[in-house]
Amino acid sequence: MSSCKAQRFKMSLTDILSSSDIAAALRDCQAPDSFSPKKFFQISGMSKKSNSQLKEIFRILDNDQSGFIEEDELKYFLQRFECGARVLTTSETKTFLAAADHDGDGKIGAEEFQELVQS
Repeated sequence: MSSCKAQRFKMSLTDILSSSDIAAALRDCQAPDSFSPKKFFQISGMSKKSNSQLKEIFRILDNDQSGFIEEDELKYFLQRFECGARVLTTSETKTFLAAADHDGDGKIGAEEFQELVQS
């Protein structure tokens, strides 16, 4: 499922994060295998957001609204910020998942996401 379909959300990421910070974060990880979640969270300004703002960001990133970000959604993580962004490589996706998935269920819950962003 492409993550670049028309936004069906009341809020978009640019309601919470500045578009210039998002652009800078995406520029930083343009090359395959250069994505670092922590660095992305810092450059985009996510690491400075409140718990309620992070929950809203999580809801926007949870493409299928399951309450979790699964591995197949994670590979499209950057495209949730900008349609033209690249997909994450398999290696980046697995590293991202491993960094956040503390309970080992193979997906990232809202609390796990918050912990990773704020760590």
